[in-house]
Amino acid sequence: MRTPAEQRSSRSSTRDSVLDTLRRRIISLELPPGQPLSENDLAKELGVSRTPVRESLILLREEGLIEVYPQVGSFVSLVDIARVSQAQFVREAIECASLADTTGRGPDELAALRGNLARQREAVDASDAERFFELDEEFHRELLRLGGHVSAWAAVNSAKAHLDRARRLSLSGTRPLAVLLEQHTAVVDGIEAQETSGAIDALRTHLRAVFDDIERIQAASPELFAGSEPARPTRRTVARLA
Repeated sequence: MRTPAEQRSSRSSTRDSVLDTLRRRIISLELPPGQPLSENDLAKELGVSRTPVRESLILLREEGLIEVYPQVGSFVSLVDIARVSQAQFVREAIECASLADTTGRGPDELAALRGNLARQREAVDASDAERFFELDEEFHRELLRLGGHVSAWAAVNSAKAHLDRARRLSLSGTRPLAVLLEQHTAVVDGIEAQETSGAIDALRTHLRAVFDDIERIQAASPELFAGSEPARPTRRTVARLA
């Protein structure tokens, strides 16, 4: 028989697993903006009780990834431009400050970034946006490592859930992957040429490009974005997780 401490640990582990799964699927757009959610159906699909699902939805609501409407239900939140902007501010501040500390790095120290760029090229050639997104994440972590600040990735990652959803929308066809690869390459070329200020400018341009993409996406699909007075949703078919 498990002790009370072991039971609490098990409940916490289950909730964390459910939370990670739901958060990942929201960020990846598998659960798109506006998608209705049901505690019962999610619990059944994930093979857990309603309690860890309910607790996870509460935490996701605190992150702004879930909206709850009384007598209507829970929904994946629409993309909030203000939250995206806040996340972008945090990311740009940290990554550009770290990049300033890469002065003097030579070709050998850039090998990991060059290898990442080569894999990005393969993803571009294969039109594999999902793989490119993974490599993009790896690229920016490696930039922080090169500047001696890889531990800051946790702060960047925790701030950018809303930004990641916007970036996923942007990878759906708004901005060609080849353009993103060119921007990444310009950053690495600047570091290798000992032109740190130029590398920082290239990184800042790259990070801010998402706002141009969002403007175009919002014009084409305004229903995905939160407005100043978001409409009250109505219950539709509830998502079922694969």
